[in-house]
Amino acid sequence: MLGTCHFVRPVRALAWAAAFGIGIAAPGLAQTATAPSTAAAASAEQQAADPRQIRAELDKLRKEFEAVRDSYGARLAALEAKLAGGPPAGGAAQPSTVPVPVTPPAEPVTPPTQPPPASAQPGEVQVPQGAAGAGGPQGALPVYGNASALSKIFNPDMAVIGNFLGATGSNTVDPAPVLEMNEAEVTLQAIVDPYARADFFLSATPEGLEIEEGFLTLTSLPGGLLAKVGKFKEQFGKVNTLHPHALSWVDQPLVMKNLLGGEEGMSDSGVSVSKLLLNPWVFLEATGEVFQGNAGVFQSHKRRQVSWLGRLRGYRDVTEATNLDVGLSFARGHNDAGPDFTTRLFGVDATVRYRPLQRAIYRRFMGRTELIWSRRAEDVRNVTAFGMYASGDYQFARRWFGGARYDRAARAYDSALVDSSGSLVLTYWPSEFSQVRGQLRRTKYAEGVIGNEALFQFLFSIGAHGAHVF
Repeated sequence: MLGTCHFVRPVRALAWAAAFGIGIAAPGLAQTATAPSTAAAASAEQQAADPRQIRAELDKLRKEFEAVRDSYGARLAALEAKLAGGPPAGGAAQPSTVPVPVTPPAEPVTPPTQPPPASAQPGEVQVPQGAAGAGGPQGALPVYGNASALSKIFNPDMAVIGNFLGATGSNTVDPAPVLEMNEAEVTLQAIVDPYARADFFLSATPEGLEIEEGFLTLTSLPGGLLAKVGKFKEQFGKVNTLHPHALSWVDQPLVMKNLLGGEEGMSDSGVSVSKLLLNPWVFLEATGEVFQGNAGVFQSHKRRQVSWLGRLRGYRDVTEATNLDVGLSFARGHNDAGPDFTTRLFGVDATVRYRPLQRAIYRRFMGRTELIWSRRAEDVRNVTAFGMYASGDYQFARRWFGGARYDRAARAYDSALVDSSGSLVLTYWPSEFSQVRGQLRRTKYAEGVIGNEALFQFLFSIGAHGAHVF
């Protein structure tokens, strides 16, 4: 900016000097002219008009030069402020983009080779220079998401998912209401800073409002570690980690109710750390978690009696259209029999997915199974129980899915009591924001009671709901 001013002042001085000298000389020339002829008179008039024309041209050139100076001077000031680490001069004002007319034969003004600085756009967050954890050199602007992701710091993604259930038929052991607004899930998800993101899932049910999950995910830990802190679903198997609206059925498998503490599964406050084990064959992830020790199936009697969990998950693409997901899980904690008694859980899960690329929106298949063993210590004896389910879901049209599931699970308190069930499921997707599902279920309980039911479900959502773990 200083260089521009030093250049403008001499030009202005020369221009005004030229105009002033011509203005003084013009009357003297007119006085020396005697008896002008017609041509001489025309020449005198032209000479008298020249100062005014020159002055007009000078004024025009001065205005054009000032416009160019102001435009590129503002850009230069913004660049200097950016290099100095401060805000651009003039706040968030954008440099003028109005084209400057140039009178021929002057050459058109060539734009500068350095692009103008990117000023703050609506919803964009400026990240301080030199912040750590961005993976870039010191002094570089760290990038941890696009402009849309950065805007979530002050305006998180919000969504509400409604889960409306209905049931008809006979079931005297575990009857469900004929009509029920089973759950309204409110989600709040956003990036906290370059090092973490936060997810909250609030569940409103007929029993009241509770925190289904609420945790902070730390994404920039050394050694390639990923950590979660808060309340969240324990990473045991597959179904235990999923919310009800992400299931392929109206209900939960029997093994969840009998061995994992109920339909809600195991969810507790704790810390989770996971790491990818790099190798050339499969995607392999190891997870270790420590919890307060009160997750339905577990119950802590003393402060030091925490529960813990370990999981190893492997994933591999078999073909372009098929992939396989296998996991091993183990959990241990104290139970409600007393402070000296524990429960151990061991699980194996497998999922195979098929989705042909050419017909991806019309055809897909997912097969899933879980096998779970429970060993519960009690005063008199140890109870060892086993449970499992196997399911298959097939998309046979653009919006239609059909599926089947078989369940069999002993009860954690008495392995001699075994329940079994079979279901047929039909799902219609009007859009990605709603689902209509019907399920025929036949359950044979250990007491000899048989339940035949028709279940139906309406799922609907509003707002931006982030994707769940694949």
